[in-house]
Amino acid sequence: MGIYERILLPTDGSAGVERVIDHAAKLARVHEASIQALYVVDATSFTGLPMETSWEGVRDVLESEGETALEQVERLAPDDVTVETATVEGTPSTEIVRYTREQPVDTVVMGTHGRGGIDRLLLGSVAERVVRKSAVPVVTVPVSETAETESEEVVEADPDAVSSPESS
Repeated sequence: MGIYERILLPTDGSAGVERVIDHAAKLARVHEASIQALYVVDATSFTGLPMETSWEGVRDVLESEGETALEQVERLAPDDVTVETATVEGTPSTEIVRYTREQPVDTVVMGTHGRGGIDRLLLGSVAERVVRKSAVPVVTVPVSETAETESEEVVEADPDAVSSPESS
């Protein structure tokens, strides 16, 4: 066995996640690890909906998207890699970090859109928040359109470190 036994793969099913699944699967094979695919039902993304919109209707849509995203991980992972799935509700970065602290995972492999400038300021970065607060190392895989020509960026998160990931 390698140093990783259980790899957390948070997914939102967005474009480019195939690269993340591929990277996690390769890592799982090398370390004879399993993949824990996680979908976070992000209710905060629908706070601007009209009041007459029922929460149950929104929840059904979000849960359906989550099932599709998790099925994609199961479908694209090689047969020799065990994939387990879980769904939680909350803010994505918070729930991913909580998962790293409460579940037996050894590393996180997640996508990053590589936004910069005003988009990053306004939207924030789930991956960046996870890197800063994760209890385990985090591997970020670019999923933007320009990512095809870029290599994966590896960022190790040390929960006891005082400095930011950029200064290490």
